[in-house]
Amino acid sequence: MTTDLTTRPAKAAAGTAALMTALLAACTAFQLNASMLSPALVTMARELHTDEANTGLSQTVFFTASAMFSLFLPRFSDIVGRKRVLQWMLVLMAAGTVLAALAPNIAVLDIARAVQGACGPVVQISLLMLRSEVTDPKRFGTLMGVVAAVNGGIAGVDALVGGWLADHHGYRSIFWVIAVVAAVAAVLVRVGCPESRPSAGTPMDWAGVVPLVVSVAALLVAVDQAEKLGAANWPLAIGLLVVAVAAFALFWRTEKRGAHPLVRIDDLRRRATWAPLLTTLLTLIGVFATVNGVLMSFVQNDTVGFGMGSSLASVVFLTPFALVGWLVGPFTGRLAPVLGYRRMLRWGLAGSAVVIAVMALAGVHSMPVMVACTVLLGVTYAGVANIVLNLLGVVLAPKENPGFLPGLVSAAFGLGAGLSFALLSAVQVAGSPAGGDSSGGYVTAMIIGVVVVVAAFGASFLVPRPEDAEVSA
Repeated sequence: MTTDLTTRPAKAAAGTAALMTALLAACTAFQLNASMLSPALVTMARELHTDEANTGLSQTVFFTASAMFSLFLPRFSDIVGRKRVLQWMLVLMAAGTVLAALAPNIAVLDIARAVQGACGPVVQISLLMLRSEVTDPKRFGTLMGVVAAVNGGIAGVDALVGGWLADHHGYRSIFWVIAVVAAVAAVLVRVGCPESRPSAGTPMDWAGVVPLVVSVAALLVAVDQAEKLGAANWPLAIGLLVVAVAAFALFWRTEKRGAHPLVRIDDLRRRATWAPLLTTLLTLIGVFATVNGVLMSFVQNDTVGFGMGSSLASVVFLTPFALVGWLVGPFTGRLAPVLGYRRMLRWGLAGSAVVIAVMALAGVHSMPVMVACTVLLGVTYAGVANIVLNLLGVVLAPKENPGFLPGLVSAAFGLGAGLSFALLSAVQVAGSPAGGDSSGGYVTAMIIGVVVVVAAFGASFLVPRPEDAEVSA
């Protein structure tokens, strides 16, 4: 009996270590698909004999597919088994990556990227698996923070390695590296993850899945059109918005009548559902394009900015931003159950608003100030707000349907990022005429980003407290 009691903690620790190793490998494989190719788009266009617009479209295909499948795969994994779904997602990811590496033209590459995007909810399913295995709130929060931090990038190194591989071995070498990582992750998930099926025996509501996916896909493509500004096909964008609204109305009607709905209408009406979704959407609109669009455009502007090259700008700004977020994320996960998820979220949002305001008012006049602001934004947004928003989808999900809210939060991230570029880029371009010597467009775009983040801060007060995931003082 004594031996059993002394070895039980060691076995539990070993099991958790194997689980975390597998989940981190899975999340890394997906994140490499999302970020490692960004610096290689020019090389891809040259080697595939096309232009950067088409290779950029392949990124849109990937993220759109990711958002669509994130809507229902977490719920599907609740029914048929999270380990099984995650394992086959990684196998599919590896197959799609090999197809991308062998793609003879841009059309095949787009198909391959869609297959890779189908593996979008890797992080959400990983967090759900942790939730079912780790019961201590503080330990669970820490481990969730580690997993969610990978979702923001592999410390910025992934983009740098992707650029180096593209320059020295061609863009196809990136896909071969990702394929190997995905294959290894699939094996680790099979060996190191226990199975969990909280909704075993429940029929999957495919009748609800179809209109919901159509609605979100139409909305994302409409937003992508809006990002093109003057080159946008506005009749197409408006038509897609009509399709999105009609499909969502059909989804609502289907869910009200279904015996086993994908999402219960009562759950959609809960503050625990729409409040975190609204906060996520507003946060992404305010921050995402500020960093990845407006800031990067400004620092590369020869007239009013700092005149930096794209590679140097990535190293100086984006890498520290991702690295700091990657380091802070686990501490956020550890502190959130103790200090409160909502309190941590508000600190992150308030800090992000202040930092972006300083960027707009002082950073545009000083490179050291802009670099310092980017690092601080890595703490407040990438390391705190972004992490807590991911975790809230898990800890606020209804117990009888734990997979649906993480999927909706994932879709809100994608939609918010697209709307961010559509809004802030339009403001930036409108306020910075070609050949002009004014930074007004950049400043105005950042200020609007501040306003939207402040709105997200206000929305965060509507988010209910996840009492089961917090420990009392």
